[in-house]
Amino acid sequence: MSNDLFTSFGSARIAVIGDLMLDVYLWGQVSRISPEAPVPIVNVKKREARLGGAANVMRNLGTLGTGRVYAFGAVGDDSAGKELSGLLREAGFDTGGVVTTKDRPTTEKRRVMAGGQQMLREDLEETAPLEDALRRSMVTPLVKLVRDHEVDAVIFEDYAKGVLSSWMLEEILCETRKAGIPAALDPKPGNLAPVKGLTFIKPNRSEAFALAGLSDPGPDGSPADDPALRRAAEIVEEQWAPEYLLLSLAAQGLGVFREHGWFRLIPTRAREVFDVSGAGDTVTATFVLACAAGADVALAAEIANCAAGVVVGKVGTAPIFRDELVSAWKGLNR
Repeated sequence: MSNDLFTSFGSARIAVIGDLMLDVYLWGQVSRISPEAPVPIVNVKKREARLGGAANVMRNLGTLGTGRVYAFGAVGDDSAGKELSGLLREAGFDTGGVVTTKDRPTTEKRRVMAGGQQMLREDLEETAPLEDALRRSMVTPLVKLVRDHEVDAVIFEDYAKGVLSSWMLEEILCETRKAGIPAALDPKPGNLAPVKGLTFIKPNRSEAFALAGLSDPGPDGSPADDPALRRAAEIVEEQWAPEYLLLSLAAQGLGVFREHGWFRLIPTRAREVFDVSGAGDTVTATFVLACAAGADVALAAEIANCAAGVVVGKVGTAPIFRDELVSAWKGLNR
């Protein structure tokens, strides 16, 4: 494959709608144990804020060189919301679809890091359903973008923080099907009722079993010969009826399932696994972007798997840059 596909990333226009988060990292050092309790004292030296959740998918799209990223989601009327909105604007994203609510805080995850290791995580969030009026204020402009052929793909990012609902997916999918553009869902089991009409749905192994209502007995040899995994995939495919089911299988790589059978199995490309945070977001962003840029599903899955192999070697929710992906891809295909 030439560099033409990666160059085509720059002409793609993708809308992402879902649960926006602010990922905060407090970096420090541990030199003693607290006299108040048997816990380490972290002397914080630096604070870093990153885009998380659906915003991390947007971030990956941006660093991969996507031509235009449309952001849809909700933030609270608080300092975290202002910081998150600012980071989205700094990244160059269209934030016209980001709504502010006074009834809930911005979803924020604070991680305390020392010696390259996570010591503690604090979650500040409200997961009750977002009021439908605010949901409508996101759906209406997104539907207009699709009708006006201003986007080449739509990604739904569900972290069960209250933003997405099944009716939102149904309305938007009705328009993406008419426009002939792909729509992908990264699901959170138990949050949404099955909605048919998706081009791609991308759960990891545990999410696939949860979506299917089955317990996971653990990997049994190759994914292609794993009867429990095959059954879970078949149930998800029957319930949701996506065109393709993309399964993140951790150390076993990536699998593409279609019409009750394996379409493609791709072994892991990770050279060193340091932190899996955000790797699923990278897979989603890279896969959809590659498809929007003209790749077929098999090639897009190969590229997404390669991208995941890069980001798991980084600390925290880190994106992949296009130059990194191009370099890694060339290294695999010499």
